[in-house]
Amino acid sequence: MIEKTRWLDLLSHLIVIGGIALVAFPLWLAFVASTHGPGALYRPPVPMWPGDQLLTNYAAVIGEGVARVRSAPVSTMLFNSFVMAMAIAIGKIVISLLSAFAIVYFRFPFRMLCFWTIFITLMLPVEVRILPTYQVAADLNLLNSYTGLVLPIIASATATFLFRQFFLTVPDELTEAARIDGAGPMKFFWDILLPLSKVNIAALFVIMFIYGWNQYLWPLLITTGDSMTTIVMGIKRMVQVPDGQPPWHEVMAVTMLALLPPVVVIVLMQRWFVKGLIETEK
Repeated sequence: MIEKTRWLDLLSHLIVIGGIALVAFPLWLAFVASTHGPGALYRPPVPMWPGDQLLTNYAAVIGEGVARVRSAPVSTMLFNSFVMAMAIAIGKIVISLLSAFAIVYFRFPFRMLCFWTIFITLMLPVEVRILPTYQVAADLNLLNSYTGLVLPIIASATATFLFRQFFLTVPDELTEAARIDGAGPMKFFWDILLPLSKVNIAALFVIMFIYGWNQYLWPLLITTGDSMTTIVMGIKRMVQVPDGQPPWHEVMAVTMLALLPPVVVIVLMQRWFVKGLIETEK
């Protein structure tokens, strides 16, 4: 039995509050910086409260981009990142579901060899295969396109492994009952396995969306024009000013806008995400 005391409760709350403050303080500074003019950030002391340039700064970067570094409009970069993240998340889930379904429920030669071949790719970092992948994409004329952004990184060994492990926990009685009722493989997959997998799908969608949203190295290689620039690439370019100081007030405004889509996805999917990570009863 664990005895609860007032002081232990107070200490635990203070630790939680301290952790939240530690994480939130840099975000607060970024938001404050995005609401001031360019001169306020270079004069001590550093402002701690929002200024009067919020609408001006955000309207400028959304409509025109950061003029000093000639960046694309933030709306364009956000759209590119959203398309890339959504396509990667949905594509990885679809391909992983089908591949795990085939490995678990079909008997074909070298079935386990296929699975272990997929699983071994987890040991290969992106940097090892990025040059041959780029060469293939270039030969197929996929440069500077949404297909080139998504297709070469759409497969996921991790998601395939997780769905395979889940499918192995599905009782054999369900498979037998579906077979007796005359359900074919795809009907069994669509009517039984998919509804049972919805929690896992939701959890993986959040992870894969954030993975796609944060991509930097591959979009940097595959895109050649401002029209296909993603938001992560845009932020990196904004802070690389050849001479002088970066326009930090506009960079921070872009950074805050880049936070919004992942935050919205996590907030909307939070219940399913947590449930998918901790649920043990299938």
